[in-house]
Amino acid sequence: MSSIRKAYKTILKDPFPEELVLEIQGQRLRFSKRQWTLPAEDGTPRTEGLRYGDNPDQPAALYRWDAGDLTVGQNTLAPGGALVTGLSEAHFIQFGKHPGKTNLTDLDAGIRILTPLYASPAAVIIKHNNPCGVACADTIQQAYENAYFADRIAAMGGCIVLNRTLDVGCARAIADQYAEVVAAPEYEEGAVEILRARENLRIIRLPELGDLESRGQDLQLQVSSTSDGGLVLQMSQVSMVRSVQDFVLAQHLHKGTTHRIDRAPTAAELEDLYMAWHICANVTSNAIVMVRDRVTTAIGTGEQDRVGAVRLAIEKAFTKRADQLAFEGHKMSIFELEQAVAKGKIEASVLSDLHRQVREEKGGLAGSVMASDGFFPFRDAVDTACALGVTAFAEPGGAMRDHEVIGACNEHRAALVFTNQRVFRH
Repeated sequence: MSSIRKAYKTILKDPFPEELVLEIQGQRLRFSKRQWTLPAEDGTPRTEGLRYGDNPDQPAALYRWDAGDLTVGQNTLAPGGALVTGLSEAHFIQFGKHPGKTNLTDLDAGIRILTPLYASPAAVIIKHNNPCGVACADTIQQAYENAYFADRIAAMGGCIVLNRTLDVGCARAIADQYAEVVAAPEYEEGAVEILRARENLRIIRLPELGDLESRGQDLQLQVSSTSDGGLVLQMSQVSMVRSVQDFVLAQHLHKGTTHRIDRAPTAAELEDLYMAWHICANVTSNAIVMVRDRVTTAIGTGEQDRVGAVRLAIEKAFTKRADQLAFEGHKMSIFELEQAVAKGKIEASVLSDLHRQVREEKGGLAGSVMASDGFFPFRDAVDTACALGVTAFAEPGGAMRDHEVIGACNEHRAALVFTNQRVFRH
């Protein structure tokens, strides 16, 4: 085994203390390091914390806030209600590979996305703290399958988070794929046995996932570090969009003229816009999220320009739609199909016909709505999206050229709502 392969499997000893105390204006907050006792390879009990941090050569530790209230301005924060930092041996039905930092931050990202989607069975698959696919449906199995096929390529090795009991049908669907983590509020009889076939899969029972409505949007203190060892403190963001009624029909006063959106979103568009907006708030900026029928159709993350995020989302949508057709028709990925054609094992016309179908379907984007975590500085993002059949938009508003964006939407007969809140995430 190469040294790097061995490193992936090694639990790195961390030098961090059992307890941390953070003092802010005389207020002492106490945190305890999270560790789990489980059998080592020789069967003897072994107590360890995180496997490692972002990478195998980075020691890391996870801490739970145990004691000490914190008053910041008019807000008082208190410990309690721990989810990811509250995981104990009892929550892990199967440890699989020992959990590392990314496994648990992915789980945390999934919880954030599912919290406003509590009303329906919902599933999210997370990779590197960003969603691959998100779906709401009438059943948890359908939600998972829709989320998986929303981006089958990216979903490989992801963290699956569900907000309803994981049933046998859903377990079979998950066991057919490769995932690192699955978390659900409960497991139907027989489901765990199916999942155990994946011996490295971390199987987590987290009852609070079934009651995310009660958690609401509690304020949290967020702490990050700078490269020179300094700290940045900020309060977590509370969404101003609690329901579809909080969307505002777009209008902009420019040079004495009020420009208004001509068409309001339909009820179905509003439902999709609500979902897209809350997903977008939990995606690395600049972020674009497209949704149709309560399933993500495209996600663009981490771009420096707004229209670039739109184009990235579109490119990914075309690729994943091609991959879905390749899988449905040939039980192989689009990349495997391309290789088979290149080697003469499959007729080239098969691939050209597939790509023609993808173009005709506009990458599966027609009828989608789109959310943007920041305002549109120009109309280019709207024109680009509408050319592929996007019908409605949600964005903060507040740009100097809002009137041009409204005009573009009116030209395309698209709806536009403002949220009056920017939701960048870095």
